[in-house]
Amino acid sequence: MSSPNARIEALVKAHDVVLFMKGTTLFPQCGFSSRAVAILERLGQSFETIDVLQDPEIRQGIKEYSDWPTVPQLYVRGDFVGGSDIMMEMFENGELKQLLEQA
Repeated sequence: MSSPNARIEALVKAHDVVLFMKGTTLFPQCGFSSRAVAILERLGQSFETIDVLQDPEIRQGIKEYSDWPTVPQLYVRGDFVGGSDIMMEMFENGELKQLLEQA
């Protein structure tokens, strides 16, 4: 079995847009994850989700991987973008749409 860091790295590299979140797209388990999903759906963006509640190693490991203390976390083309507050700010000023169009 590989380390959580290696598993996270593989997931981030395997998908152009991946959201580490609490819950699923259809049933987010926190308001921040729900907001992140809503933003991506509003932009018409296809994305993969990883439910951190299903894997405690990933739940803790993603925080260390990004050096960011909270979930959700958005990655685009392997790069960490931020959590739901940053996503909302980028959505409102058009930066997120532009970033995702390049994905």
